[in-house]
Amino acid sequence: MNYSSYDLKIKFPLLFLIITFACLACRTDQAERKPISKVSTLAGLSEKFGEPFGVAERGGEVFASDGEAGVIRKIAADGASSVFSSGHHTPSQIVFDANGDLLVADSGTHTIKRIKPGGEIETIAGVENSSGFQNGDARTALFNAPVGIAVFENKIFVADTYNDAIRVIENGNVSTVAGGTQGFAEGIGAAAKFDTPCGIAAASDGKIIVADTGNRRLRLIEANGSVSTLAGNGNSVLKDGFLFEAELVQPTAVAINKSGEIFFADGNAIRVIRRVVLPFIETISGTDRGFADGSMRAARFNRPSGLAIGESGNLYVADSENQVLRVFAGETIGKEISMEESRKLRHAAEEFRRLAPPRWTYDPPEARRDIAGTLGELRGEVDGRNKPVWFHNGLDIAGNYGETARFIRDEKVLKPIAAENFNTLRELVRMPTIGYIHIRLGRDKNNLVFNDRRFQFSFDEARKPKGVRIPRGSRFAAGEAIGTLNAFNHVHLIAGRAGAEMNALDALILPNISDAVTPFIEKVSLFGEDWREIETSPKDARITLSGKTRIVVRAFDQMDGNNSRRRLGVYRLGYQILRADETPLGETLWTISFERMPDERAAKFVYAMGSKSGYTPETVFNYIASNRVDGDRFGEDFFDAGQMENGEYVLRVFAADFFGNIASKDTSFEVKK
Repeated sequence: MNYSSYDLKIKFPLLFLIITFACLACRTDQAERKPISKVSTLAGLSEKFGEPFGVAERGGEVFASDGEAGVIRKIAADGASSVFSSGHHTPSQIVFDANGDLLVADSGTHTIKRIKPGGEIETIAGVENSSGFQNGDARTALFNAPVGIAVFENKIFVADTYNDAIRVIENGNVSTVAGGTQGFAEGIGAAAKFDTPCGIAAASDGKIIVADTGNRRLRLIEANGSVSTLAGNGNSVLKDGFLFEAELVQPTAVAINKSGEIFFADGNAIRVIRRVVLPFIETISGTDRGFADGSMRAARFNRPSGLAIGESGNLYVADSENQVLRVFAGETIGKEISMEESRKLRHAAEEFRRLAPPRWTYDPPEARRDIAGTLGELRGEVDGRNKPVWFHNGLDIAGNYGETARFIRDEKVLKPIAAENFNTLRELVRMPTIGYIHIRLGRDKNNLVFNDRRFQFSFDEARKPKGVRIPRGSRFAAGEAIGTLNAFNHVHLIAGRAGAEMNALDALILPNISDAVTPFIEKVSLFGEDWREIETSPKDARITLSGKTRIVVRAFDQMDGNNSRRRLGVYRLGYQILRADETPLGETLWTISFERMPDERAAKFVYAMGSKSGYTPETVFNYIASNRVDGDRFGEDFFDAGQMENGEYVLRVFAADFFGNIASKDTSFEVKK
């Protein structure tokens, strides 16, 4: 394999001919393999995973590590799974060696373990529950939450993730192949630099491919320890193309098939480097976060973390945040899950509330705090200039500048890069079920670091912190300090797993919270299908409707104790049509719900022109109440007066908060066709 030796100066007409001939040359190889064409779900439907992470296949049997539960599961052909090995802390990548033993990188104990076919566990490198960076005898060598592991002949290669190094275990000793310093640099041995390397795979010629996660690159290590970049330039954009032009989001896992194709999990997508004269990166799945089986181009994943190539050429994927094991194959293996079935796999709010006792994210834990923002609120401004707008995905809980923020439940870090946006107003840590934003992680209001080894800082030449990582497997208890509030003066609290966020008012029990304030409906406006506002008739001040009508409701909510200037988003909106005597023509249509986080693409279906919030001095929520938005279901809709008989009617719109307070506003209209 010589992916690092291509000539970038080749002219494009010649390039086209070379690729054409290369593709023709590859046809025989492709024909011999069963081509993958669809995605299905293999395991995690009946026996649920906490967090599938690593995956391996041998002799037709599939194994997957569960980082949350601390077990290795064995999956039968029908998708039923059983515990093959337990007692691990946070197992990550797994791989079989030539003897049929399963090797495990146990991030939480900083060790590499071997599991015999009978289930016996042996620590082969590292010291249990001791982190560090030390070579030598494997029994005393130290690692720092290793995530990746690969085998070539009698060598075991390890992505020592938070030491930013690639290590090798050979003949009972540990040595460093490359790296050891966080950063980015090509070079040989210690001269090379990595940033949080996670996935690792060995090619048939002994070269090592590394998913250099923090650097957003794939790296190539030669037998002499020379490190070069295989793909990526550090930009966090998903872009296909030749290796010198393709861009990566955040690669985490790598697998190589018998034909030399390199598959890798990148952000929420699965991608591949095809083996042609000039290797080409192609995305073979969808790119949006979510859950979808079927055609592989439309398939959606949520933080895929582990990949493995089966003996028949199938590609197995540990779909971590969706908590299932998926497979790319030429036929349906396991089950093809519908969208409705995938929704049932998520936590219900009632179940989520039982995971931990109630408390606020400050001390004292039972003291009520002011709510400053709710799920589903607009962030940005809808002004017709195509500026980005998005949904607020959590609950803002007000505090004081520099106040200590605290975890609200016991959890351990699972996402390899869980801390992000260092030293910005959006600094955050993402735990498995809760996210915390707007916090100086692991340091006080003067930027002095806590005496807590779980927060691993890097420093500049002046010894000021310039970055922080919280290794996979780090455990925190409810009430322990996360850090301190920055200038936003609140904790943005996210409830639910990434991609399945819930309204925190529903998913959490916050002590002593109450809301007796009814939402406010300021204005109801009607528009035609072409977005021209429907005015009242100048003769009789009556609105006349004859066809498809858009209903826009300007509304907001408040809670007990809130400052009168603070406007919150509402929980649900809907409408009902009544006769002139106010007898209903049908049930209330609740069209917009913020029980769960809406699909990120749905913001334009919720908020009409003039809406603005979050970064503007004024807050305006103009809800398009005739559209339908509920979680990942969304679309344009209308009230169609053309389907009604001529006559006089009443449009009654509703705005409800989570606590059951409902406001309504009536608008009289006449249908005349």
